[in-house]
Amino acid sequence: MGNSVTVKERAGGLYTQDVLARHHHLYADEPESLGSADLGPTPFEFVCAGLGACTTITLRMYSERKKWPVTHIAVDVHFKKSGVGTDMKNVFVRDITIEGDLDEAQRTRLLQIANKCPVHKMLEAEAEIRSSLV
Repeated sequence: MGNSVTVKERAGGLYTQDVLARHHHLYADEPESLGSADLGPTPFEFVCAGLGACTTITLRMYSERKKWPVTHIAVDVHFKKSGVGTDMKNVFVRDITIEGDLDEAQRTRLLQIANKCPVHKMLEAEAEIRSSLV
């Protein structure tokens, strides 16, 4: 199987989770206002972080390959629901900051490349989730 993450409950707050990805240990949680300990990002914040990280990494890889003078890349990702009833959809808004001595054509191309990041493509596509009790 491709990428794999293990998530399991832990002591701390009502919803506190250990997140194990390769040799990395993170926490996921909900805010204190929901009765938990707020020891880490919420699941929705993790999804936004994945999109933002993939975007900046994709842009950095592309700009390095092209040898473009990009000095810094940052992405703010906001998540919201839009629509009503059966027309409800998930909307991710990315505000991308790219610093460096770039012309308008390069900046336009980088925006096109941002839209090709693998997590962007995954979130836009329909997904299948297979669950089983083990």
